[in-house]
Amino acid sequence: MSGDPKGSSNVEVESKYDVDDETPLPDWSALPGVTRVGDPEPRDLDARYLDTASADLARAGVAVRRRTGGPDEGWHVKGPLEAGGRRETQWPLEADGDSDADPVVPPAVQDAVASIAEPPFTPLARLRNHRTAYALLDADGNEVAEFVDDRVRARDERRGVESAWREWEVELGPAGPSDDAGRAEFFAAVDAAVFAAGGRRAASGSKLARALGH
Repeated sequence: MSGDPKGSSNVEVESKYDVDDETPLPDWSALPGVTRVGDPEPRDLDARYLDTASADLARAGVAVRRRTGGPDEGWHVKGPLEAGGRRETQWPLEADGDSDADPVVPPAVQDAVASIAEPPFTPLARLRNHRTAYALLDADGNEVAEFVDDRVRARDERRGVESAWREWEVELGPAGPSDDAGRAEFFAAVDAAVFAAGGRRAASGSKLARALGH
């Protein structure tokens, strides 16, 4: 695998919401620092999650996935909650052939989770997501946050159970508030806009958890 064997890392600070199929998009005009909404950007994402047979990763609050599509396609390790978000470490995709074949976790990713799990890793779930992304921009055109409208089709590979749903996510961007008070104010305004549109807080902590029935 090319690139830094340790991967590139960042902490995602976001809020997730459940919505119905016909729920209209929120009005973001009251969000602190946001002056306009960027054009919709469609993305088709395909994520394959893996774990050990005894679910060592899940028990540690860690997820390993191979995702194609979108600007951050690659191998990802998502960790437990920290600093109000979840740390995600990413490596580029290898030329690993047919995307419908069971993916093989690369050595660099195995090394990143070696303290909690060892191979073999086998398929856990597959999530196909038609995403529409919108940049929430400040007066200078910098990204305060990203709003995504997700329509997800999932399969629990171990139980053979399929499901589908729609959800929203709002994740802070580079121009978003960096202090706790500013973040609290921002996400309070996000909540108000989402609830006014008919959305509600997400019942599951992640798409993977929902796909697995948690």
